[in-house]
Amino acid sequence: MMIYKVLRSPEWRQLQDQGETAGAPVDLADGYIHFSTADTLAGTLDKHFGGEDGLWLLGCDADALGEALRWEPSRGGLLFPHLYRALVLQEVTWARPLPLGPNGHEIGELP
Repeated sequence: MMIYKVLRSPEWRQLQDQGETAGAPVDLADGYIHFSTADTLAGTLDKHFGGEDGLWLLGCDADALGEALRWEPSRGGLLFPHLYRALVLQEVTWARPLPLGPNGHEIGELP
């Protein structure tokens, strides 16, 4: 199953430069890296990144992240994937810019 991480451009560059990341400021504060599923991604963007430009969408294979990935209840009782370790660049299956359009972020088709 593919899961998704949203990063700001400087956070994405840091992951590329350093080869791993402990995540965005919210991830550092919470002690794990927040991911979304295809069903929860739009809500995550609206709640945490509304009107913000310069975002990147990363796709990762949930199974490849191993036992450090836990599915835990969050917003509205939905289960969200949380990674309890650094994300390694090689674990990112793909990454693409996430443009901000007139009606919000343009997610497009998700693999």
